[in-house]
Amino acid sequence: MNLPWLAPGDPLPAPAKAWGDLDPVPGLLAAGGALDVPTLLDAYGHAIFPWFSDDQPILWWSPDPRMTLAPASFRLHRSLRKVLQAFRTDPRCEIRIDHGFDTVIRACSAAPREGQSGTWIVPPMVEAYGALHRAGHAHSVETWIGGELVGGLYCVSIGQAVFGESMFARRTDASKIALAALVCLCRRHGVQLIDCQQNTAHLASLGASEMPRERFVAHVARAREEPAPPWHFEPVYWSELLPARPSTT
Repeated sequence: MNLPWLAPGDPLPAPAKAWGDLDPVPGLLAAGGALDVPTLLDAYGHAIFPWFSDDQPILWWSPDPRMTLAPASFRLHRSLRKVLQAFRTDPRCEIRIDHGFDTVIRACSAAPREGQSGTWIVPPMVEAYGALHRAGHAHSVETWIGGELVGGLYCVSIGQAVFGESMFARRTDASKIALAALVCLCRRHGVQLIDCQQNTAHLASLGASEMPRERFVAHVARAREEPAPPWHFEPVYWSELLPARPSTT
């Protein structure tokens, strides 16, 4: 099959035109184009995302099925529950939103990945998502301990459509804490799904599951028109996953 080649400004093909299971690379939709803010918003708004390496052109993807995490289905294992309870009660610990987006995405690009020798968060992607952040559509959820950034994640948000991108950790469980915080924020503000793009055993263990692309595209079409959640984190949001703290009065 011929892969569509896009010039900057060309519209992206419909997600249903992505290569299927019998094609060379299932989920691949197009190559070329640009990583400017309007193109990225159009892509994510139609369940498409860029993913490519240093030696490749821009590649656009819309896999079928799509891995998604419903915040209501997040699986809080006993060990992580204990970590979150300790984090919540420690005055040195806090979740910050968008305090250091550029630092977070660069840390994600440098984080080692099992089975990978490089990164898909190449310099053009770092620059593009920085611009998307400044436009109000990319956010970082950050784990801080003792005034030090120890882990986090970044995501894309269009209305109530939330797309997880990448995580990093400099201390044990720091990225899981950030993900749990994102789940709490989404639960608090009625966000129904967090896109996870690709199926991994780790995501499945946390409650993520596959969704047919057609259904995911329909979800994004609805969610992108809803008011965006306020991108800040209050400690009370932990009660979405943990028992409410007893009153001190």
